[in-house]
Amino acid sequence: MKVVVVGASHGGHEAAHEALTRYPDAQVTVYEAGDFVSFMSCGMELFLEDKVTDRDDVRNFKPADLEKFGGKILTQHEVTGIDTDAKKVTVKNWATGEVLEDSYDKLILSSGVTPATIPVPGADLDNVYLMRGRDWATKIYDKLHDDAVSSVVVVGTGYIGIEAAEVFAKAGKKVTVIDLIDRPLGNYLDAELAEKVRVELEKNGVNLHLGHTVAAFEGDGTLTKVKDDAGQVFDADLAIVAAGVKPNTKYLQGTIDLDQRGWIKTDPYLRTSAKDVYAIGDAILPLFAPAGQPAPIALASTARREARYVIETMTMDKPARSFAGVNGSSALPVFDYNLATTGVNANNAAKMNLEIASSLYEATIRPEFVKEGNPEISVKLIFNPKTHAILGGQVLSKADVTAHANTIALAIKGKMTLEDLAEADFFFQPGYDRQWSVLNLAAQTALGQIPSV
Repeated sequence: MKVVVVGASHGGHEAAHEALTRYPDAQVTVYEAGDFVSFMSCGMELFLEDKVTDRDDVRNFKPADLEKFGGKILTQHEVTGIDTDAKKVTVKNWATGEVLEDSYDKLILSSGVTPATIPVPGADLDNVYLMRGRDWATKIYDKLHDDAVSSVVVVGTGYIGIEAAEVFAKAGKKVTVIDLIDRPLGNYLDAELAEKVRVELEKNGVNLHLGHTVAAFEGDGTLTKVKDDAGQVFDADLAIVAAGVKPNTKYLQGTIDLDQRGWIKTDPYLRTSAKDVYAIGDAILPLFAPAGQPAPIALASTARREARYVIETMTMDKPARSFAGVNGSSALPVFDYNLATTGVNANNAAKMNLEIASSLYEATIRPEFVKEGNPEISVKLIFNPKTHAILGGQVLSKADVTAHANTIALAIKGKMTLEDLAEADFFFQPGYDRQWSVLNLAAQTALGQIPSV
């Protein structure tokens, strides 16, 4: 069996590794358009803050990690077209200019996304940067250590934008964050938790200019100002645009079915419209399990789960099970805070027209007599108001309580209810938790009970 994988990031790596280890006789070739295999963008903040063993170590894997199993990885090789009838791909070798063809029995598309630019005047000025991939990471690292850069404007309050804001604020730069959304991390956190993040950002010198969009980048060849939609102008030696992504699927137009925004259409088995062609990663809309609907979920963990499923089922005419979907679980530190979220929240529920209810539990992590290391914790639970099925959760604390989000994710996976979680058997030790775990207490609160401490 000859397997061709397009793209060498998380999904591509997982697909290649699974194919090589599950099918020892498989011939696996990975085509990667970039020249580096394969930068881990979710490690960008650690990369910028020099918290890594080596800058070249911030990667998913090295070519040798697959080559030892017999795989082949070709960098600077971009797949530019597919002939689904002949089962061939056309590949451009950017190092030599050569164009070649390769055949496949199974083709796995993991070509991912590219950062979205803002279609406003001045977007092409020098020092208007994006924040994804190793090339941009290297450029941003240089600006972080450039004394000539004193004012930075970040466009976007998602994870990437907030990471950029924190890194530059810690470096002593004047940082302004602009976004149309009215609260930081509003796509991930509900209002109560997002408010705590807002206070934390402002306490650390980050100016949040929310409810506005960028109207123009200004400067004579090089950026000097950023203007918003109300005409307000901000000094800027550097702008970092973290305003979303777009699927990298132009090469598939007319060959593979795409939706109106360019996402690859897949069936419940992650098969595309072409036989023996599968799609995984950020360029598809996987099943968002808690909602029972497809949604864009650009996470490394999602891509790897999709890849594992595809390799497991791609030799079956009709797999026994469809892809189970994902919860979209993620986590992020924001200065002294640690947050994690999984499943449905107020923002995505509104977009999907889901009927939800929610409850917020707040207390100290441990019994009140614990003198040190006992910060407050906020736990937000989202649930079905009729069945009490748990649909999502958010946790926030100055302690690292992010693992609680994994427990909530398991509760969603197991179709647990508030009643189940309210009495779930967790350990108690006052150095770690309360007599009832904070998750027990959060569920009891959601049920309208008065929880004991």
